[in-house]
Amino acid sequence: MHLQTLTQPTYILNSSSFLPYSCFIVPFQPVVPYPKCVYDSNFKNGFCSLFKRVPRLLTSSRTHGGLIGIRCESFTDEDRFYMRRCVQLAKTAIGCTSPNPMVGCVIVKDGNIVGEGFHPKAGQPHAEVFALRSAGDSSEDATAYVSLEPCNHYGRTPPCTEALIRAKVKRVVVGMVDPNPIVASKGVERLRESGIDVTVGVEEELCKNLNEAYIHRMLTGKPFTMLSRYSLSVNGRILSQLGEGSTQSEAASQVIIFTAGDTALNTELAQQGIETVVFDQISLNTILDYCGCQGFCNVLLDIQGDCDDLLELIEDSLEQGLLQKVMMEVFPLWDGSEGSSFLALKNLKRSFRLKKLKSTKVKDSVLIEGYFC
Repeated sequence: MHLQTLTQPTYILNSSSFLPYSCFIVPFQPVVPYPKCVYDSNFKNGFCSLFKRVPRLLTSSRTHGGLIGIRCESFTDEDRFYMRRCVQLAKTAIGCTSPNPMVGCVIVKDGNIVGEGFHPKAGQPHAEVFALRSAGDSSEDATAYVSLEPCNHYGRTPPCTEALIRAKVKRVVVGMVDPNPIVASKGVERLRESGIDVTVGVEEELCKNLNEAYIHRMLTGKPFTMLSRYSLSVNGRILSQLGEGSTQSEAASQVIIFTAGDTALNTELAQQGIETVVFDQISLNTILDYCGCQGFCNVLLDIQGDCDDLLELIEDSLEQGLLQKVMMEVFPLWDGSEGSSFLALKNLKRSFRLKKLKSTKVKDSVLIEGYFC
């Protein structure tokens, strides 16, 4: 079995690349363009050496929110501001942290950001460690903002709770509790036991959206599966183009071919370093089980190209409730070319309603995303 070494854990099932196989390709490909202001020469392995002053927000109104299992918390607009910065930092490592979550951390003292950091990849120090290193002695009596609950156990790295305690921070603001049963609430409890004031649930939905794949895997044991971003004309034909922000020039990809046992294997693929996995019968369940064992959090199904087997796979997946999300990009085109195809899942036994629908204008197209109920 051959495996190409790559950086991105997200898999795309692409029916047009290696027919007659079903294959997963992994490009470094955020589906929506994210702000680029946080990733520059000042960042290295999750560490930001740039110190910048952020003025205090004039608003001091307090809002009440809560997180089940912890307690009702109160926080300010200033807390929300710094938590959004944590999420922005965390996105710097999109596609690099699996099976770990993306996490950002900001250290604030006297209204100034004195340290920042993010988790760059599994096995590397966590966001809190990089932020505390950046802040140095300024961490004492400061407030640490972190998008995910600090860990309180020894894994590949020491507990972040102990690093925060040693740094003598005065307060810790947490975006969301970690759903990992090894962590869940234990980090918050440890910090409070040490006398640190802890606030939980600031910009919680934003933090959950950041790590929706990680959360799904923690709760179900399976990767988060999405019908990947594909493009449609206004008359419903699949287009080969994707809009701005859908790919990056420095994309890295990993390929695994999933095939049935009676299919002849292509030796050229093995020579290219492509892993081939043979199953007695192809199904998304078996593919997800395999990817889950490999530590992958995301699986993207790419429906571009013509492949009846792939459409069958998608239909079965919908019926079994294995798909969580769908994204499509609609272009202002009426396409009549012979090469394009209609997206037709003709054998579905029922219709499927989407929730949390969202549309985003992306230059000349509209990106639509939603979640299967």
